[in-house]
Amino acid sequence: MHYCEEQFDNDGSIGSILLKSVKRVMAGEYSRELSVKVFAGQCRGVELGFRQGGPAGYGLRRQLIDEHHTSKGELRRGDRKSLQTDRVVLTLGPKDEVDQVHRIYCMFVEDGLSEQQIATHLNSIGVPTDLARPWTRSTVHQILTNEKYIGNNVFNRVSFKLKQRRVVNSRDTWVRAEGVYPSVVSRALFERARSIIDARSNHYSDEQLLSMLQAILREEGSLSGVVIDERADMPSSSAYRYRFGSLIRAYSLIGYIPERDYRYIEINRHIREAYPQVLSEIASGFENAGGEVARNEESQLLTINGGFTVAVVLARAFETSSGSLRWRVRLDTGLLPDITVAVRLTASNLGPLDYYVLPSIDMNLPHLKLAENNPLSLDAYRCDSLDFLYSLARQCFFGEAA
Repeated sequence: MHYCEEQFDNDGSIGSILLKSVKRVMAGEYSRELSVKVFAGQCRGVELGFRQGGPAGYGLRRQLIDEHHTSKGELRRGDRKSLQTDRVVLTLGPKDEVDQVHRIYCMFVEDGLSEQQIATHLNSIGVPTDLARPWTRSTVHQILTNEKYIGNNVFNRVSFKLKQRRVVNSRDTWVRAEGVYPSVVSRALFERARSIIDARSNHYSDEQLLSMLQAILREEGSLSGVVIDERADMPSSSAYRYRFGSLIRAYSLIGYIPERDYRYIEINRHIREAYPQVLSEIASGFENAGGEVARNEESQLLTINGGFTVAVVLARAFETSSGSLRWRVRLDTGLLPDITVAVRLTASNLGPLDYYVLPSIDMNLPHLKLAENNPLSLDAYRCDSLDFLYSLARQCFFGEAA
């Protein structure tokens, strides 16, 4: 291989073309292997019941445990684990929240109230969400559909591999770790709620669903998951994702192209000043794990062990009109790093909330929009720390493959 490089690399011959093709194949195989490692690492954590990041949700809290599964206390919102051997699991929240979750299920299943009616009731009696915000139809819907409330960790709801079309998998193919968390409601009550929600959308044809989407567009002038979820007279946005693969695809079928909003892409002075420090901390993490790190001062790419490249981006938090947090991640399609580490910032944008480790082989879009809770096609790559990523530098050296 070294002989071929010397003889053909720059002469424009067939040998040079073949060599470059081989390198591209090797790079693709390496990216594929790296993607599998990241995916497998996240999957192992899910099966063991470890929380992969994000807020616990109403009625639940994050709990820190050590390598012996001994509790080290509750993590408040924004707190992070400090030791590599520590893990995060879910535990029951305050009793009043746990009782309220149970009442939400009873109002939906036994009293026949809709998500919007439940949200209106909770707001009328002065019960806030865990984020101290008013209830909406979508926040109630999330509680009624998330299996964490029966103690389950669920994975593989969707497939989003090797730049193929996002596929929503059937429930019997999901990877589950059942009973790894304390349950807030019984399985029987959860299944009754699920059957009601499923029945609402199953009797609609594709044409009817798209017709309702067009009607909302005419009334509202724009579409989003929040707009759809706040409508009590139609299925939720998750029903559209399940039926059509994604909201974007559903939008395209009715000829709607969302306007791009650049207001929240602008990076303020604090974030620009914080970026070099964050990049240095990530480089140090690889080095402390035994890796060799080369930093390109112009592109700010990190090359690890001479074999794979890492780009770091900071995702600024912004608040929607309904009070929910959102993040926009801009992927550099020009530099083509093997991995992009997206650092989600807290609501104050003063520090990291969590991380998304995104292999390029799985990400073929220039932008990602993240909510506080996302489909597992995205949250599979979310983690509280970068310990697993750093371990790749210690375990694997790709100098020969490069």
